[in-house]
Amino acid sequence: MNLLGPVMLDLNGCCLSEEDRHLLQHPLTGGIILFTRNFESAEQLAELIKEIKALRDPALLIAVDHEGGRVQRFKEPFTVIPALNVLGEKYDKNATMALQDAEVFGWLTAIELLAFGIDFSFTPVLDVDYGVSEVIGDRAFHSSPECIAELATAYIKGLHKAGMPSTGKHFPGHGGVTADSHVDIPVDERDLNTLLSKDILPFKKLIPDYLDAVMPAHVIYNKINTKPAGFSSYWLKEMLRDKLNFNGIIFSDDLDMHGASCISNNYTVRAQTALKAGCDMVLVCNNRDAAADILNNLVYNVTGNTSRHLLKMRGKEVVSWDALIKTQQWQKAVAVVTSYK
Repeated sequence: MNLLGPVMLDLNGCCLSEEDRHLLQHPLTGGIILFTRNFESAEQLAELIKEIKALRDPALLIAVDHEGGRVQRFKEPFTVIPALNVLGEKYDKNATMALQDAEVFGWLTAIELLAFGIDFSFTPVLDVDYGVSEVIGDRAFHSSPECIAELATAYIKGLHKAGMPSTGKHFPGHGGVTADSHVDIPVDERDLNTLLSKDILPFKKLIPDYLDAVMPAHVIYNKINTKPAGFSSYWLKEMLRDKLNFNGIIFSDDLDMHGASCISNNYTVRAQTALKAGCDMVLVCNNRDAAADILNNLVYNVTGNTSRHLLKMRGKEVVSWDALIKTQQWQKAVAVVTSYK
């Protein structure tokens, strides 16, 4: 039987090429992340996922960034999910209603993806909106860490009710820097006490019962450690594992982002550094040469234990899309979510 490796790859198009099949069957591959370029229609997406699942046993993990707002990869027939800051705005007016609706947002997001066989979305964003980070901005629930923790708890309850694991991002917090780690190397000059009392607070509150996975930020917290969090054993092992007692999965952010470039120009070194620091799986997106380089050169011992650990991110099987949209629960959830437009 195959085991799941520590590398998550992407695809170039809407169907599998021979090169895709070759890379996805590599022993170091364990998952795939889908993007808008991989979506043409409901029928096409269903066929693509069927093909992916048939490649391996156990099947590769299938993920997507499907937060809502600016970051929603699939459109029609999927419900258009507003950016999650609308829940924060509602919270300020009616906290009880906002928390009820946050659970609906989570459930609807999850159940629609699960109906197509997608295991999980990299959601929710737990960053604090300080008004300085454009790349975070309205993706954050709120400017208050306490409110974020409450709204995210309700949202994840919805994910879990549908059968989908959660991923909190971007640990220990991307909201305090102006620079975008996709195109820059952000440096956060705040001290540890500030981060612990603010940005880390939502993670701390959610870890015991709600967070299944965490994605660290490609941000350097200069007063604390010289490496971006996703490549730092201090942040991943000492802080996240030991001090915060997190036992779930740690996913790197995309190794092709500029925020990872300070580690090395060599992508295998980036992957090796992230895994050694404490990541369980590394993402390599939008750079096929980098993906091939990592698969060809990464030294990593894939074991039954590591594979079983990753399989905790498997989403539960649910009803088909056709059956789902006939249910009153789905119809009511759509009405709630679309009322925010």
